[in-house]
Amino acid sequence: MIALPAERIDRVVKRFDIIEAQMAAGPAPEDYVRLAGEYAEIEELAKQARALAAAESEAEGLRQMIADPAGDADMRALAEAELPDVEARLEALGQGLRLLLLPKDDADERSAILEIRAGTGGNEASLFAGDLFRMYERYAALRGWRTEIVSASEGEVGGFKEIIATVTGKGVFSRLKFESGVHRVQRVPETEAGGRIHTSAATVAVLPEAEEVDIEIRPEDIRIDTMRASGAGGQHVNTTDSAVRITHLPTGIIVVQAEKSQHQNRARAMQILRARLYDQKRAAAAEDRSESRRLQVGSGDRSERIRTYNFPQGRVTDHRINLTLYKLDRVMEGDLDEVVEALIADHQARLLAAEGDD
Repeated sequence: MIALPAERIDRVVKRFDIIEAQMAAGPAPEDYVRLAGEYAEIEELAKQARALAAAESEAEGLRQMIADPAGDADMRALAEAELPDVEARLEALGQGLRLLLLPKDDADERSAILEIRAGTGGNEASLFAGDLFRMYERYAALRGWRTEIVSASEGEVGGFKEIIATVTGKGVFSRLKFESGVHRVQRVPETEAGGRIHTSAATVAVLPEAEEVDIEIRPEDIRIDTMRASGAGGQHVNTTDSAVRITHLPTGIIVVQAEKSQHQNRARAMQILRARLYDQKRAAAAEDRSESRRLQVGSGDRSERIRTYNFPQGRVTDHRINLTLYKLDRVMEGDLDEVVEALIADHQARLLAAEGDD
């Protein structure tokens, strides 16, 4: 069992008490905003620490009662019956506190950019990419997030060769960041007369949305090419599709955005470029850290096969944590919480183990 850092916890609780007192005293509005932000940041940890201290005190009282030979026999029996429950509560509170003390991923609370690209499998891969996008779109709706398509290249028979969307809401990246990687589907295509199962794939990338303060993009570091597609002419001549291609010269990253508005195209392309550069920056920083810090980032190797969706058997398998669920229909409808929670729990367990090895 990993020992809890008592001094650090004590400092947090004392600071929490000070903030509570200062907020109750009616500070100036600007001070109140600052204090409220710090209060929210440490509130859960402080309250968990207080609950743990109270449970430890309760357990110690019960142990003393049990150890006292001169005590009342009935009270001693009652204490012996209660102690296991209190010790179980102590264990749960301690584990919860350890999780709260783990290093935080600064990007967890951010919105995200979702990119899905059809891989091997031709038309079936495009259809699967479309299915994946609808799965994430439904999951986002269930959690109250907003999904907006940034750009899409449709497949020949449906679905998407590539689709990029923003998913906006609180904590989006924390719950979607483990989705990055290769997703594989096994099913009988509608066009398959012989009933043979085909295997196709699509690649998912989830990038935390970046602000201008996160990534500085110098004008001299980018080349912007604008193009206009041939349009219908006449009254529609000024509303034909246009495209913007931005090349980030230092990294070679290219973003193409094609909609009706050149101005909107440029803004969208810069948004995606900033997210990709921020993701690259996070990955580079992770390489410079210890293993425990790399685990924290959780960006994932996007060439790794992470999950298989087997339609004939109605199952979905996440290969990273050996989780198999026989509710594929519900997963495709956006019921992803069981998978997401299992991935988060595994990630936290790895972080705890890495902390214990330090």
